[in-house]
Amino acid sequence: MTTAATTKIPGYLAGTWDIDPVHSDVSFTVRHMMVSKVRGRFATFSGQIVTGDDVTDSVVTASIQPASIDTGNAQRDAHVRSADFFDVENHPRWTFRSTGVRVDGHGLVVDGELTIKGVTRSVPLALTVNGIGPDDSGGTRAGVSASTTIDRNDFGVDIKLPLDGGGVVVGDKVQINLEIEAVLRRA
Repeated sequence: MTTAATTKIPGYLAGTWDIDPVHSDVSFTVRHMMVSKVRGRFATFSGQIVTGDDVTDSVVTASIQPASIDTGNAQRDAHVRSADFFDVENHPRWTFRSTGVRVDGHGLVVDGELTIKGVTRSVPLALTVNGIGPDDSGGTRAGVSASTTIDRNDFGVDIKLPLDGGGVVVGDKVQINLEIEAVLRRA
């Protein structure tokens, strides 16, 4: 049986989809010095999406290597990899595992458990399906955008760098943005 959510997704197919890291982006934005924002991305990640007959029966698993951070500044990246922030030596992998998919208004939300530095918290990802269709090698691809905001302190990334005039060097709220392209496995 198909739900209204499934029928609203043109080309929707049940199956196992592998995230294509070459055509995907895992990035973040965080306030800096209380006046601007710094953007960064992770170069190394993987994952899969298993879509059910009904979209709400789908499952997502993903893994990120935080050592692959790139903010466009090597000195800053080295500091963020250190024990002050990500402690990549002791926590080389972050994971996301969905716990459910639900319809929310006109969109979808993937609820899941995000683990950073050994700390797991529930995180909702607001999801937009951008399209599903054939690729140039006879396969099928799907594109989705997802976003959420987390408090870095909740995951043990709790360094405080106060500014003399008030405020902090690095904000607590981190906007996470995902642009994911996935390839349907062939039978």
